[in-house]
Amino acid sequence: QVQLVESGGGAVQAGGSLRLSCAASGYTARRYCMGWVRQAPGKEREGVATINSIGSTTYADPVKGRFTISQDNAKNTLYLQMNSLKPEDTGVYYCAADHLYCGNRWRYFGYWGQGTQVTVSS
Repeated sequence: QVQLVESGGGAVQAGGSLRLSCAASGYTARRYCMGWVRQAPGKEREGVATINSIGSTTYADPVKGRFTISQDNAKNTLYLQMNSLKPEDTGVYYCAADHLYCGNRWRYFGYWGQGTQVTVSS
């Protein structure tokens, strides 16, 4: 059974940084895609960034140049380094994964974590 557990969320002032982590277990597929999806209060979920098994990445336009997605295969952990945070980055950040879908097809990801709250104050 695939499990994704996020950590690293918290409260930070605008301009600050946070690093989110997602510990993955039970995933045995050689080809995969993992990503971060966020949901702001009262808004729909929004894809943030994805990375596949060969290291190719995608980013949503609002986070390009500020966020970096990476993975440590030895630790089975996904990361999201978030710099220059803005109040509009506030929301619950979910780690998600799939063996088939990637990039802007994140809505079809089959595995999801419980989410971690990120709050950016102005």
